[in-house]
Amino acid sequence: MAFQLDKIQAREKVITKEGNSIESLLNKEIITLKKPFSNKVKEDFYGELSVLLNAGINLKKALELIVNSQKNKKTKTILEAILKSIIEGQSFSEAIRVYKDFSDYEYHSIKIGEETGTIPKITHQLGEFYSKKNDQRRQLINALTYPAIILTTAILVVVFMLQFVVPMFQDIFKQQNVELPAITQLVVNLSSIIQEYGWLFILLFFILIVINFVVRKKEWYKRIKDNLLIRIPFVGKFLKTVYLSQFTQSMMLLTASKVPIVDSVNLVKKMIDFFPLTTALDTIEKQIIQGQSLSSSMEKHKLFDDRMITLVKVSEETNQTDYIFSKLNTLYNTKVQNSSKMLSTLLEPFIILFIGIFVGFILIAMYLPMFRLSSIV
Repeated sequence: MAFQLDKIQAREKVITKEGNSIESLLNKEIITLKKPFSNKVKEDFYGELSVLLNAGINLKKALELIVNSQKNKKTKTILEAILKSIIEGQSFSEAIRVYKDFSDYEYHSIKIGEETGTIPKITHQLGEFYSKKNDQRRQLINALTYPAIILTTAILVVVFMLQFVVPMFQDIFKQQNVELPAITQLVVNLSSIIQEYGWLFILLFFILIVINFVVRKKEWYKRIKDNLLIRIPFVGKFLKTVYLSQFTQSMMLLTASKVPIVDSVNLVKKMIDFFPLTTALDTIEKQIIQGQSLSSSMEKHKLFDDRMITLVKVSEETNQTDYIFSKLNTLYNTKVQNSSKMLSTLLEPFIILFIGIFVGFILIAMYLPMFRLSSIV
């Protein structure tokens, strides 16, 4: 008995050291986002909890270790309240259900784990889910960051030319009484607008940022924004692939836990924040309730490609839904990785071409009167 206690204590020391390394990651994420349970925090929380449970430590002790490793007050307070509820006799799933930081998807997954005695497996799957979700978010950011920097630089260069360079040429043209070609007059007019109303454009930009922050959770705003994004060349296709990857991963985990298809669709619909997909899933859920199959319901939506529909139909016929969704998830994860690289590669030359054309247009417009002036002289 003493040997077992020593073994457990030694194991806890090792896990505590691992918790310290995870703690630093959590602190960085929390400081940045100011949220007690962001996706990154959840990834680390479920990952650490899975390690502890698989090491043979009970849920109560595992949560105590995680609570002790927390430095963020909000996160620690919520975890302490969850731990207290469990000590008082509530289940883990019921303890997290009262907090908006945890989704219905997490609640039902953990509840299934409690009923089947597979909590360590479920927490591992949840950790994997948020890990992949964070990876896809990073891939999206990486794919768009460099093109965004180039585009922003281009806009600043053009604004600088219109604000400072064009007026210098304009003064020269006035002094020489040169008749301006139409293209030059257009650029001069743009320069005058920037100089006179530039502050209004800056103010409008900040107003749009504030409006976006205020209405970003409104359904009408999500509908307009997501429908516009999905129509952007390259970017729209990439976003569609990212969310379909999240859809297949969620369906894989839920069907593996023996959640009925209609309930799985309902839970995934609440988890994924992409209006075209949530709208499609809402319709699919209703059609399944009316007696239609998942594959036949998916056929009516262009969002799902033929390969996915065919494989889902095969999964229904062979009763291997979780296996097929696992393969689909692997396929879409690979597509996301390849698409992120391709998106960055394709956008870069287009933006550089845009910069060259616009800057060249301004320079040609400014030098045309100079050529005319030299021919007169």
